[in-house]
Amino acid sequence: MSDRTASQERNTAETKIKLHLNLDGSGKSSIATGIPFFDHMLTLFSRHSLIDLEVEVDGDIEVDFHHTVEDTGIVLGECLKEALGDKAGIRRYGHAYVPMDETLSRTVIDLSNRPQLELRNPDRTPDAQNFPFTLVEEFCRALASNLRCNLHIEVLYGRDGHHIAESIFKSVAVALRVASENDPRREGIPSTKEVL
Repeated sequence: MSDRTASQERNTAETKIKLHLNLDGSGKSSIATGIPFFDHMLTLFSRHSLIDLEVEVDGDIEVDFHHTVEDTGIVLGECLKEALGDKAGIRRYGHAYVPMDETLSRTVIDLSNRPQLELRNPDRTPDAQNFPFTLVEEFCRALASNLRCNLHIEVLYGRDGHHIAESIFKSVAVALRVASENDPRREGIPSTKEVL
């Protein structure tokens, strides 16, 4: 198996990000974004995707959390795309249903090189404490746009904002793990176009 790792630094007037990942890791992580809840979400993303992940962010969280969350999603997506290379031999598609107490979320992903996010959630979805639900959506949009994947997420039901966010991050992690795995029966690019 080839080396499926990537590293990137991104510096703007709003954020400074260093990120390294190993797609074929064991779920080890070192996360420091300055936002404890976001650190928790990225840690469990790493654990359940089995992607080794190192993230260090210095963002303008005194303004709000938006730039840090969105820019981290951008860099994570870019690094995942780089680590996947030409995608030869991968499964390409993945899906996962993940419960978190009273919440159930479903994620379906296609590593298609076509960016699209479809996120459906109950009306008046509650925020987690100190972390608006809109930031979960912003992260997922940045991830899908820069990984260039179809990412379909649906919160089938749920009441607690923390559980909803956690169920989403975990279901994305598991679906990505499945889609990015090497299929022992697969030869070449998983597309009739012969390119992804």
